[in-house]
Amino acid sequence: MSAGHDHAGHSHSGHSHNHAAGANSKMLGIALALTGTFLIVELVGAYLFNSLALLSDAAHMFTDAAALAIALTAVKIGQRPADESRTFGYRRFEILAAAFNALLLFAVAAFVLWEGISRLMVAQPVESGGMLVIAVAGLVVNLIAMRLLSAGKDQSLNVKGAYLEVWADMLGSAGVVGAALIIMATGWTWVDAIVAIAIGLWVLPRTWTLLKDTTQILLEGVPAHLKLADIRAAMAGAPGVASVHDLHVWSMSSNDVSLSAHVVLAEGAEAETVRRSVAAILHDRFKIEHATIQTEREACAVHESVHA
Repeated sequence: MSAGHDHAGHSHSGHSHNHAAGANSKMLGIALALTGTFLIVELVGAYLFNSLALLSDAAHMFTDAAALAIALTAVKIGQRPADESRTFGYRRFEILAAAFNALLLFAVAAFVLWEGISRLMVAQPVESGGMLVIAVAGLVVNLIAMRLLSAGKDQSLNVKGAYLEVWADMLGSAGVVGAALIIMATGWTWVDAIVAIAIGLWVLPRTWTLLKDTTQILLEGVPAHLKLADIRAAMAGAPGVASVHDLHVWSMSSNDVSLSAHVVLAEGAEAETVRRSVAAILHDRFKIEHATIQTEREACAVHESVHA
């Protein structure tokens, strides 16, 4: 049996990438400073004015700060090169941080929901005036952060994710503003608990999605937007390919895909030509740029023994 170990990859312009990363880093840093500062203000306000809706919105603001911090860290750490002990570099750090963020958010959301139900049963006084001032300020902070991130959201998945988090939190802040106005007009303090529960329920599905996606990546699962059967069929259909086995597709972080596979060559096929053809299919049809393809004249012994 003869086999060739080939690696297919496509390089990008380092200068333009670094320039974009630097610009994104600056925008993310400013947005994080704004959001993080206001998170503290909102927590203090929730305590002083006894507003559960402000606390719930602060939890949502925390998701913004965490998303911004993760995105900023990913930009910074992701630029660090691989070394002798970490051959894949530090890209996986982003996923570990996101998974921790999701678990923490579940705990916060559970507390807010529990406290909200308790307050519906036993009403508590709420200082709607202070609540309104802080909620309006939060709305302004979210609008500024959205403006900062809008320029980079189409160039970076990390920035886009942070932008969507801030956009969603803007809705939460608007809800708190509405609650404060209703309480000021009617004295219905239970509206504070209703809005808090609504924000908590709004956060939970997105938190579950975040945890599910990060778990899939940590388990080296196939990225959600790809189907392994489609990739296998496309590779097997390439000219000169007799069969494909030991196919693995996974991600290291949120915006990359890697693949490794053994390709058995058809009679008379030339290994390098087939490898290039398969790599081109993977790149053009599935946007997979990091592929390790081993070509063989016949299926390797390990594969045969496993499937015997």
